[in-house]
Amino acid sequence: MTQTRRLALFGVAGLMTMFVFGGRAGLAAVQQQAKEGAPAAETKAAEAKPAPEAAVPKEESSVTEHTIRIGGQTIPYKATASTILLKNDKGEPIASIFSIAYVRTDVKDSAKRPVAFLYNGGPGSASLWLHMGAFGPRRVLTKNAAPTGPAPYQVVDNANCLLDKADLVFIDPVGTGFSRAVGKGQNKDFWGVDQDMKSLAQFLGIWVNRNNRWNSPKFLIGESYGTFRSVALANYLQSHDGMYINGIVLISSVLNINTLEFYTADDMPYIFYVPSYAASAWYYKTLKNRPDDLNAFLKEARAFAATEYAAALMKGASLGDAEKAEVAKKLSAFTGLSEEYLINANLRVRLSQFEAELERSRKLTVGRYDARYSGPTYDLLTEHAEYDPSYIAVNGAFTAAINEYLREELKFSSELTYETLSYEVNRHWDWKHNAGPDGGPGVPSVNDDLVNAFRSNPSLQVEIENGFFDLATPFFATEYTMDHLGLPATMRSRIHLDYYDSGHMIYLNEEELPKLKNNVANFIGGAAKP
Repeated sequence: MTQTRRLALFGVAGLMTMFVFGGRAGLAAVQQQAKEGAPAAETKAAEAKPAPEAAVPKEESSVTEHTIRIGGQTIPYKATASTILLKNDKGEPIASIFSIAYVRTDVKDSAKRPVAFLYNGGPGSASLWLHMGAFGPRRVLTKNAAPTGPAPYQVVDNANCLLDKADLVFIDPVGTGFSRAVGKGQNKDFWGVDQDMKSLAQFLGIWVNRNNRWNSPKFLIGESYGTFRSVALANYLQSHDGMYINGIVLISSVLNINTLEFYTADDMPYIFYVPSYAASAWYYKTLKNRPDDLNAFLKEARAFAATEYAAALMKGASLGDAEKAEVAKKLSAFTGLSEEYLINANLRVRLSQFEAELERSRKLTVGRYDARYSGPTYDLLTEHAEYDPSYIAVNGAFTAAINEYLREELKFSSELTYETLSYEVNRHWDWKHNAGPDGGPGVPSVNDDLVNAFRSNPSLQVEIENGFFDLATPFFATEYTMDHLGLPATMRSRIHLDYYDSGHMIYLNEEELPKLKNNVANFIGGAAKP
């Protein structure tokens, strides 16, 4: 998300790097290690001393009854905070998965009621961000575009909860929340694209069986890396388990990691980031001729990025000085960066450089998850952003809120630490994924998974939520991905995109939360129909 991957396609809720929180360095290190292998001494030690077998805990469950007022109606519901044991082919427990399920209790036939499975990203993020920020029945209040500060925090009923449209199951993958590898299971069995996908598929299968929900319309809702997970998971569930998905909601999405990574000799990410840079410059009023209409301005930014700017970058070293100066002038008008800076950067400004440079004159660093947040720059000569002001602005509030809520309201006590965001998971993530036409691993991407999911289920619907001020997963990259899947028009029409004056965690702008809820609720209502 260049700096070592900062947690973020959590969603924060975004982490995709960590991945979205992290960055190119983290992925590159993993790929390099995969090529070179572990050092001989470490390999021998690992072979000589296998990891100790983790104790197998019993499944736990806490059930509480509640009501909530949504859209003028009072909804009774049952909250179940529980762990489910996953098992290997021999029937041996290998993981304990923690989840929180909310089921409406005044429905006559719950077997046909829509159910949504929700998670965040990272890899390495628990589901607290979407849970306590967007769609759960209780949410924590945070300051908009400013640090929330220390405790005490306020947790309130969430009028924008999705319980009026679907039952909700918030899932914490292994290594996050209270979920852990147990028995003969090891972290490496779960920390990877395919490993994670298969473990989540097993969890969904168990939950659906135990709750008699095979005939319920099913939805996958993920944020940040959670969007990458959702697409791979939907394809796997349909092709491997025969569990067809009605709809996928992608919040702050990325399906191809290359669209975020600033690799040498790859100019595509620079093109994708221009509209997001433009939105940020518009917000901070650093543009020389700032327009009033943000949407119209971003339409121009998209056009410039895809034509004149892209053509200039394609020329590489053959681009002349005069043309470079002309392009720098236009790029400056969109990004708020000086022409001199852009020429010195060879027209290519990486994300961490933009975060540090945009508000340098005010001694501020701009947020990655959400450019509307800013914080003091400590090293005024730094080339790259030293931290993400938008993450630290809300991390304390969400962490405190989920811990108190679980123990006080849901009555689920555990001596384990609730892992909100694990760098350990992200650092050891296995990015190999065999979904390409040739069956071999390549650049981390689930584009083919989405195509395959549509091919096997032409009725599949996809809803995509984009924040204009999201610098972790730029909306223009998402648009490019969707427009280049090669889907026939009938399937392409089932992909819907919505936009918000927010960042990666759209719900941090409380004014946009009702719009987010309505868009997702309407999507579920439409896709759940036979």
